[in-house]
Amino acid sequence: MRKPCVPLLFLALLASAGPARAEQTAAPAKDKTPPSYDLKPQSVLDLEAMQQKFVSLAEAIPPDKLTWRPSAGARSFAEVFLHVSGERYQILHLMGTPLPAGFDGKTYEKSTTDRAQIIEQLNKSWEYAKAAISGMTNADFANPLPKLGPEANTGDVVYILIADAHEHLGQSIAYARMNGIVPPWTVAAQEAATEKKDQPEKQ
Repeated sequence: MRKPCVPLLFLALLASAGPARAEQTAAPAKDKTPPSYDLKPQSVLDLEAMQQKFVSLAEAIPPDKLTWRPSAGARSFAEVFLHVSGERYQILHLMGTPLPAGFDGKTYEKSTTDRAQIIEQLNKSWEYAKAAISGMTNADFANPLPKLGPEANTGDVVYILIADAHEHLGQSIAYARMNGIVPPWTVAAQEAATEKKDQPEKQ
């Protein structure tokens, strides 16, 4: 029996692969699967975790370092923490959440360099943000907010708040490292790893 030549085999394989290729290039069907990520509780959890890190880092910084800044014109430690606190008010205000009485965004960041007051402001602004987000319904997250863009909604405001907090947490960690300060949660993780390593293995 004669064996089919290579070109004929190639054409046969190409023909059999045709429908599959067509399926791959066709427009994808609309995904009707319910989202697995629920922005409301997840945003609160994420922001709360960052709040704990901001406070623990503020507690770890020596008082005389709170006015330290990496260069002229850059924010100091104190100003970064107060900026985080103030932006919770100002970002959520974009969706209509009232600002606290007497809040002045122009002077807030430079209002204090006292660690106890800075931590107090971080805690107050966190309670404000948590109450604002927790008080929203799932439907509220889809409310249109045209002043931010034609496709924007109030959920975008919460997303902006989360992204902003992550940015400034990274900034504050960089500040700490530049001053030889290891973040407390890193210290805790290292100590836990050492303790686990020193424990005798179970037979």
